[in-house]
Amino acid sequence: MEYQFTKDNFNEEVMNSDIPVMVDFYADWCGPCQMMLPIVDEMASKYDGKVKIGKVNTDQQPALAGKFGVMSIPSFFFIKNGKVVDSAVGGMSKNALATKIDALIER
Repeated sequence: MEYQFTKDNFNEEVMNSDIPVMVDFYADWCGPCQMMLPIVDEMASKYDGKVKIGKVNTDQQPALAGKFGVMSIPSFFFIKNGKVVDSAVGGMSKNALATKIDALIER
């Protein structure tokens, strides 16, 4: 299941999550973001129950993007126990994203 994170649910769903979280900062007009869409969707299904995978629309949630210092999209943040443990910027292969998610689980 893929989540939509907003300023209203971010602390509860991400920072206080009892499982690791991957946050995808994106925008609808962003070509590389659209390229990553099916990959992120697939990862959300693959890791359901192990990692919470969700998105933040930077146009609708500029304060969250600012809080994380997002300068380019897509930007991915990997959060465990309320702390950012890894991040990545730009499009990547399915295998590269899965490797980052696997590392998040193993931390």
